[in-house]
Amino acid sequence: MRWTVHSERDLYRDQWVHVATADVELPDGRHLDHRIIRTAAPGAGIVVVHEHRVLLMWRHRFITDTYGWEIPHGSIRRGEAPADAAAREAEEETGWRPMPPIRPLVYTQPSPGLMTSEHHIFRADSATYIGPPKDAFESDKIDWIPLGDVRSLIDKQHIVAGTTLVALLYLLNQ
Repeated sequence: MRWTVHSERDLYRDQWVHVATADVELPDGRHLDHRIIRTAAPGAGIVVVHEHRVLLMWRHRFITDTYGWEIPHGSIRRGEAPADAAAREAEEETGWRPMPPIRPLVYTQPSPGLMTSEHHIFRADSATYIGPPKDAFESDKIDWIPLGDVRSLIDKQHIVAGTTLVALLYLLNQ
């Protein structure tokens, strides 16, 4: 059933995010004051697999004050192809350059009930080390994790980020 938006009002806007409130009518006639978060640009990430291992970053997320393994991921720049953005993010965040072919893996909208965020996730089957990451502040550790360990890392809540979960579980079920 489709919800009807009668009006929107801006609450906050900057270069990264736009937060609004919407008067939404449900199919049964009730109204909600619903929040909407619009992101400035779609994201791109990449799962790099080599010799049954996946390239991951151990990151701290200050919002939840938690650590976890994540794939390289970031915003797509204006005029940039999603696959190019994914490869650039891997290089900047890990120091590893994904090697062609870089193929689409999965597309996800992490939280469509709240935000417009969309993520294009790609796969590469090899990478070349080009040096320390340009964005060394992104993670505490970069490692090649055995694919066989991914499910236990999820069970231990060491992989919790939604886009990383979608990408790795999709990969494991191919």
